[in-house]
Amino acid sequence: MPSPAAAQSESGWPPPPFRTPSPATTGIDGVRHFNGPTYATSPGYRPRLLDVHVPPADGPVPAVVWIHGGGWLEGDRRYPPPTVPVELLHGAVLGAGLALVGVDYRHSLEAPFPAQLHDVKAALRYVRHHAADLGIDAERIGTWGESAGGHLAALAGLVRADTHGGGLEGVEGVREAGSGVRAVVDWYGVSDIEAILDQRLPSLPDGAPYPNPFEALLGGPESERRERARVASPVTYAADGGAPPFLLVHGREDQVVPYSQSEALARVLKDAGGDVTLRPVEGADHIFLGSSEVPDIVAHSVEFLRGHLTA
Repeated sequence: MPSPAAAQSESGWPPPPFRTPSPATTGIDGVRHFNGPTYATSPGYRPRLLDVHVPPADGPVPAVVWIHGGGWLEGDRRYPPPTVPVELLHGAVLGAGLALVGVDYRHSLEAPFPAQLHDVKAALRYVRHHAADLGIDAERIGTWGESAGGHLAALAGLVRADTHGGGLEGVEGVREAGSGVRAVVDWYGVSDIEAILDQRLPSLPDGAPYPNPFEALLGGPESERRERARVASPVTYAADGGAPPFLLVHGREDQVVPYSQSEALARVLKDAGGDVTLRPVEGADHIFLGSSEVPDIVAHSVEFLRGHLTA
């Protein structure tokens, strides 16, 4: 009688929870690219994909998991915000000898929180599980995200199954590997959702309707929204100690996610004895609009990650 795994392989049903990465393609610069392996599947949802870019090296290299923004409603693993050219982001990370892993995750109108964190955790477990195939050092992985991705990068660094239970860890994809990270870069992410739950959001330039990102993320009835906001907020877990080093970068004039959000997270992390650096960007709105510092911010972020992942 065939084993369950063999029966699945023969019948194709149920679909496997993840796919082994296909062989890499190698560019003329020696960078190896694993494009679009499926790191998690769930019935009723699109497969979740990631891309891995690995610089030429004699052995396994540390990795940075990049998490895109978009209000948890939109976005794509392949594209940073419009103020940060792809070539700048990828070139800085790979040039520092780090692998770059771009991940997609379920948007909030597909599934409310904690589906997004479950997916990020699944991506981390996948990279760790397949580290030898990918040329990555499984013990040296960090997260870096912007806006909604910054929020998820922070949660990935703060939420631990041994401390906070398995409800935020999820069971998607690879289950047996760990999802911990050694460093976090959070660009203008939300840290305390409850504090800004009722704030008026900026209108779109063309006046087009847009879902409220907090209501879409949290889901559920309005009577439960504040408790759901607390559960989805990085500050809820930052006080528990044991956080990896954090770099928070935030525009002083951010009209979408107030600068005070990063101040609040920095304060809680510091009070808990954490290693945290908060860099304000003077005159910058969301996604660093209005700032000429973007190349230096990218360099600072990469150097922070390189330092902590290679130490």
